Amino acid sequence: MMIRPATPDDENAVRNCAECAYQQYVAAIGRKPAPMVANFRSQISRGQVHVAQGEGGGIAGFIVFFPREDHMFLENVAVFGSAAGRGVGKALIAFCEAEAKRLELPCIRLYTNEMMTQNLSIYPHLGYVETDRREEDGFARVFFEKRLS
Repeated sequence: MMIRPATPDDENAVRNCAECAYQQYVAAIGRKPAPMVANFRSQISRGQVHVAQGEGGGIAGFIVFFPREDHMFLENVAVFGSAAGRGVGKALIAFCEAEAKRLELPCIRLYTNEMMTQNLSIYPHLGYVETDRREEDGFARVFFEKRLS
């Protein structure tokens, strides 16, 4: 698996991956979660999207992150169901962490929807600590942070 910056040609695959990964949460949340309606074209043009390319050359998943003043913000990570359980998501998050270290940022911050219960157990397993829960933009969000050494 290779992780590389997304190109404009990847936009449809990234959007399809987000649709597939987050569709299961629409009923529980009551509307499409934020990652399903993201402006991927703009994020790709700003260099915020990276894709994991599988052995056959197809996209297995993607991640959206960008530096802020005092941290790296991990906005979105998604993996196609066909690639689930193969470490793609973990590799994408590790890539984000490596970029944050390269930029000498002290931590990574992210949030997820409280209805995405699988994420609530995955992030602590990867060293992220819950820092807050609050409603934001009409979503019940759970905030996490990982300090980098």
